[in-house]
Amino acid sequence: MTVSRRGQIVIVGAGIAGVGAAKTLRREGFTGSIVLAGAEQAQPYRRPMVSKELLSGAAGAERARLEQPAFWADMSIELRTATIATRLDTDAARVELGDGSDLAYDAVVLATGGRAKRLDHLVPEAYTVRQLADLDALRPVLGAAGKVGETLSVLVFGGGLIGMEVAAAVRGSGAEVTVLEAADRVLERVLPGAISASYERLHRDRGVGVHTGVRLVAAETRDAVTTVSAEDGRSWRGDVVIVAVGMAPESGLAEAAGLTVADGVLVDEYCAASAPAVFAAGDVARFPNPILGGTERVEHWNHAQAHGSAAARSVLGHGSPYRDVPWCWTSQFGRTLQIAGWPTRGDELVVHGDLDGGSFLALSLARDRLIGALGVGRPKDVRAAQDLIGDGAPLPRDLLGAGDLDLVAAAATLRSTGAPAAS
Repeated sequence: MTVSRRGQIVIVGAGIAGVGAAKTLRREGFTGSIVLAGAEQAQPYRRPMVSKELLSGAAGAERARLEQPAFWADMSIELRTATIATRLDTDAARVELGDGSDLAYDAVVLATGGRAKRLDHLVPEAYTVRQLADLDALRPVLGAAGKVGETLSVLVFGGGLIGMEVAAAVRGSGAEVTVLEAADRVLERVLPGAISASYERLHRDRGVGVHTGVRLVAAETRDAVTTVSAEDGRSWRGDVVIVAVGMAPESGLAEAAGLTVADGVLVDEYCAASAPAVFAAGDVARFPNPILGGTERVEHWNHAQAHGSAAARSVLGHGSPYRDVPWCWTSQFGRTLQIAGWPTRGDELVVHGDLDGGSFLALSLARDRLIGALGVGRPKDVRAAQDLIGDGAPLPRDLLGAGDLDLVAAAATLRSTGAPAAS
């Protein structure tokens, strides 16, 4: 489809996917009306900072802001915060907003992101760490005990990326922290076993209690202390409970409108949903994986930004099939790990360097084809790996065995020889 450059485009969701779409529309010459509506009170901000610098206190909310308030007016983008889309009518091409607006659209981009999952059946008073508003509720609690000279004990439910980042940030403030993970190891969804074990050691060395294989069955809060029990008889006590057990895509608006939804809004390689002039991008969208096949939903900041921009180009009629290789990072106790591709889906892990040291590069392969890379202190190599993953070419065995592997140089050599891409 092609939208008139003087039409109206409504973007539902003011996270980085929505912002990326709005900025790209303007950069690509769209001169019509752009309405960017976000459910949060805050102006658009860098969400990854919530579980890292903002929670630890290393940075304030001003530093997390994506743009200064005047930016949106200067770009002629109508930003509406604290505004929820209540209905999408694809037949009439209209979006109803909670502020009473009823907006016609030439195209709509759903960038609604996701919401933190909760365990209200166990601990309804538990905190989550996904939005700035979550920190407004949590910070006073975390700071209260220190003012009276007590050591705060914090239980973190979930040992994924957010859970482990939260554990590191809270432990850095001096609290006693215990992580309870249902899987057999922490960071199971994103890291291969050897690297997951390295990060678990890092946490234990810093005094974080880590318990895996935890199936919580009961919880009781008495005198402001919560006791949780697992089905195997283990139990733990904490003054504060933080739940970090993943997120659920905010696809209710799309589902009510009759769009195809399956753990996210299903879109094609051009970000187009199952109704005319409707697109979806970012955490809420499930899209084709051109490298590994099937479909996937990616919950990374950089993907959301790129996917939002891709959706905008498709809206304007000059989009291309989305092929970006996922990339993200995590920072825990000062150790920043970069992750590219799909490292947990390989059948072999080749490690160069010391997993517990200050620098390493790990390559995840499936039948000699690079599908994932992880690195600490090796940003250029991880970036080169991202390109190689996208190329799909097999990696020669003699390259993998190099003791001082320089993947940047290796990638340049492979490309200069015209190595064929895998089908």
